Amino acid sequence: MARHCELTGKGPIKGSKIWRSGKAKKLGGIGTHVTAITKRRFFPNLQRVKVQLPSGEVRYIRVAASAIKKGLVAKAPRRTWKKPEAKPAKKG
Repeated sequence: MARHCELTGKGPIKGSKIWRSGKAKKLGGIGTHVTAITKRRFFPNLQRVKVQLPSGEVRYIRVAASAIKKGLVAKAPRRTWKKPEAKPAKKG
């Protein structure tokens, strides 16, 4: 499953984690030093949302939280029908 927003196209981006050692100068040390840099990925905050598409179809899509906040998503209306009641069991 691709980690991409279906509306905005946001996807993972590359970055790095920086490992430091030492004590900061303002805390009384001689300063911090970078000891290693490792690659990592930053993923978008994807949410699974039930949406009504412009064609009227209702389905689930994966959307970034920022797209929901911006109002790009038209959430599907709640279903109003109720389950039919079970028939009482006959004796005899």
